Amino acid sequence: MTDLEKAIEFFSGDLYATKTTGIVIDDVKEHYAKCSLEIHEGVQNAYGGVMGGAIFTLADYTFAVSSNFNAPQTVSTSSQINFIGMAKGKKLIAESTLIKDGKTTCLYTINITDELGTKVAFVTVNGMKLSK
Repeated sequence: MTDLEKAIEFFSGDLYATKTTGIVIDDVKEHYAKCSLEIHEGVQNAYGGVMGGAIFTLADYTFAVSSNFNAPQTVSTSSQINFIGMAKGKKLIAESTLIKDGKTTCLYTINITDELGTKVAFVTVNGMKLSK
């Protein structure tokens, strides 16, 4: 079984992200994850754009995959999202990268774009490792 298959199997238990919103894991490596979300009416606001909560869910899930795959259980202690622009494409793509890995805490950035390269959001997440 590949790392991607293991991650998909393990994180399939996150039903809100995987079933309700439809987020999928596209790639996973140590301290890195790439996830995507096809834009559908269930995640759109009244203006036809993607709801901020759906964008944040994509960022939070991508952080969870990157910080918990083959690592100690890690939870978010604080997050900051900066909405940059409106998606012009049909899919959102989030990439989470480790910035700092301490003994009990960590810091990740998550960049969210659409498949056309439009910058949608930039997120920072501080995490706490609960187990070793």
